[in-house]
Amino acid sequence: MRLVTFQKGDGRPRAGALVDGDARIVDLAEAHAAAFGSDGLASVLAIVEGGDAALDQANEAVKKAPASATVARADVRLRAPIQPPPQMRDCLCFELHLKQATAALQKMAAKQGPDPDKALAEIERRGLPDAPPTFYKQPIYYKANRFAVIGTDEDVVWPPYSKFLDFELEFGVYIKGTVKDAPKAGALKHVFGYTIFNDVSARDAQAAEMEGRLGPAKGKDFDTGNPMGPCLVTADEIPDPYNLTMIARVNGEEWGRGNSGSMYWKFEDLISYISRSETLHPGEFLGSGTVGNGCGLEHMRFIKPGDVIELEVERIGVLRNRVVGA
Repeated sequence: MRLVTFQKGDGRPRAGALVDGDARIVDLAEAHAAAFGSDGLASVLAIVEGGDAALDQANEAVKKAPASATVARADVRLRAPIQPPPQMRDCLCFELHLKQATAALQKMAAKQGPDPDKALAEIERRGLPDAPPTFYKQPIYYKANRFAVIGTDEDVVWPPYSKFLDFELEFGVYIKGTVKDAPKAGALKHVFGYTIFNDVSARDAQAAEMEGRLGPAKGKDFDTGNPMGPCLVTADEIPDPYNLTMIARVNGEEWGRGNSGSMYWKFEDLISYISRSETLHPGEFLGSGTVGNGCGLEHMRFIKPGDVIELEVERIGVLRNRVVGA
């Protein structure tokens, strides 16, 4: 099932299911009332919290939905699937992204040096730098600002303290049930579904604060900085999350692509590690981190106000957002 949160004219968030090739949306609350004669399925988070039983009800509601309970997708506004999620963590799972982003930062620093040509030639000679040893020892993650989550086709507002804004092509999982001390084997059973995530980053602020050896702050945390969507695809629709093509476009031009199969740390690793002595709750989100070639920094290209960012992940869809000036 492809679950969405949408708004009609009254502005009230509603839970829906995409049907007819994603062209139409079934209002799940209205469909549930028509099918079962009672209220239910009021939000996507409520469905996630309800687990398999709630998902079965949603499927039955879609099958029995009257025409009056459906609406054209073009006639409504989509929000993030869960806005805000109960908690969100973004992880660093792609080795190639880490290496290429580090190399790009080295090149940017070299261009500011006394002999840029010589410094750049030496960087090219050495090739991609090694990832830090910690990357190979354990999953690395930070807790993102869940209140900065927005949906597809919403504007990302450029933070005025930054001169270099970047997109990051990611996808991730919503947690199913309550999870603590999960073993790695079989940990995908704790995944309710998947969505696309754009970890928008103020690169200049991020570079400065990371020298403090604590973690990203204003490099990541600003309103509208966490676009997610366009839908939550339930886990049964993606039995293998490790063979998905991922593409980033800016103003219709492809800037980079990768594949989820290149994840060094898998979602099973993340769930097992993060749930050590810590309870994960239904609807919490874990991001994959940026796929290799999935951000402007890796290509030494940067977005500007007015650009439209499209992040596509196979079997999920396209997350589209325009960047606007502050």
